[in-house]
Amino acid sequence: MAVAAVLAAGCSASGDGGAEDMSVAAPARAAAGEAAKGDAAVGAPGVASVAPKAPPTGQPGAVTVPDARQIAYSAQLTVRTAQVDLALAKARDLAVAAGGYVASETGSSGGDGGPRSGQITVKVPSAAFQPTLDQLAGLGEVLSRRSQAEDLTQQVADVNSRTQSQQASVDRVRALMAQAKTLAEIVSLESELSRRESDLESLQKQVKELSARTSLSTVTLDVRQKAGPVQDVPDAPKDKGFWASVGSALGGGWHLLAAIVRGIAVAVAAALPFLLVAAPVAAAVWVLRRRRKPVPVAPAQEEAEKEPAS
Repeated sequence: MAVAAVLAAGCSASGDGGAEDMSVAAPARAAAGEAAKGDAAVGAPGVASVAPKAPPTGQPGAVTVPDARQIAYSAQLTVRTAQVDLALAKARDLAVAAGGYVASETGSSGGDGGPRSGQITVKVPSAAFQPTLDQLAGLGEVLSRRSQAEDLTQQVADVNSRTQSQQASVDRVRALMAQAKTLAEIVSLESELSRRESDLESLQKQVKELSARTSLSTVTLDVRQKAGPVQDVPDAPKDKGFWASVGSALGGGWHLLAAIVRGIAVAVAAALPFLLVAAPVAAAVWVLRRRRKPVPVAPAQEEAEKEPAS
């Protein structure tokens, strides 16, 4: 009876302990379930995340998602001012102050006393494009103003995607080269790797060019000088006296003599090649004719020859 009483007491104690364990474990499991639900709500790894719905636009608490557009800005501006050099210097200062630089600059002094002109191309950050353009327009009288905005968002996204895919392709070929065992496999993989790396470099170059176009805007400024009033220069007074007439006649005769001498010189120069060719021929003909001509006999010699005969 004593043993039975002890066993009964032990069974009741174990039953109470199990109930207590169950009461303690239930809140723990419930907390774990809530944590799992929270991880799923915030997008825990390995669990499908559910994005919370944004409140409608215009209602309190609405969040506006910024549209990161990739825009390339450019502008052409023509101004007219009295001081071209000063306007070009101010344009350089404005570009540097905006965080940009001068890409190119040309100038013309204007021949025959004509108006000067100059052209400068500056690169400024896209955020400072419009303020810089307005400041450049204030350098003189605006003759023309034109600006363009090119949306490169889709092109940038496309090139970035292709670059990532090409990088993954290069990594795969490199992994295969590490596992290659024969020389033929290594040579084939090296050729394929070289081709894919070349394509990757080309895509990376396009990414840099697109980034430069969207991060820096281009402004081309033409500066022209204002034309001053035309001043008529009076003709020099002409002296119509006697000595003026003599001087004029002497000058005319001198110019005529110079023209005649110049004409003779030109004629001699034109005939000189023919004379150089004809002179030796004429000399040879003269020598031949000289040899064939009979030598005349003197009269005293003829009389001497006749006396013995008589």
